[in-house]
Amino acid sequence: TTLDELVSSQEDEDVVIRPQPAQRAAVTTWLLSRDRAAAGVAVVKTRVAAGAALAPESQVHPGWEWFTVLSGRARLDLGDRVIVVESGEAAEFSTMVPHRIGAVPESGDLEILSIFNRDGERAHLHDAGPNLPN
Repeated sequence: TTLDELVSSQEDEDVVIRPQPAQRAAVTTWLLSRDRAAAGVAVVKTRVAAGAALAPESQVHPGWEWFTVLSGRARLDLGDRVIVVESGEAAEFSTMVPHRIGAVPESGDLEILSIFNRDGERAHLHDAGPNLPN
């Protein structure tokens, strides 16, 4: 058996991810990585309706989070600070700091791409819907 035979794939199924939306309240999520955080991280696209937030209040949990704003403007409540993250910008922070992400109301819907480590994934995706298995 050659190395090419061992690593080759006859189908795209092991390469292409076809995410399904999971909806809860004003938030829609699409898991863009396989097996949740099997590789140590989970990649998620999220749409938040204008004026809404990912959580009703700030959260604290072990881990770190990174996100980039694809469209709209994000309001990041980080401890005592309020930071507006513009389209094309990114934020990275320890999730041991109280945090909450929402859509700036006058900017329309917010779309972000997030990367969580295992702890962040457990805290943010545990109840994200049937299309995001635990």
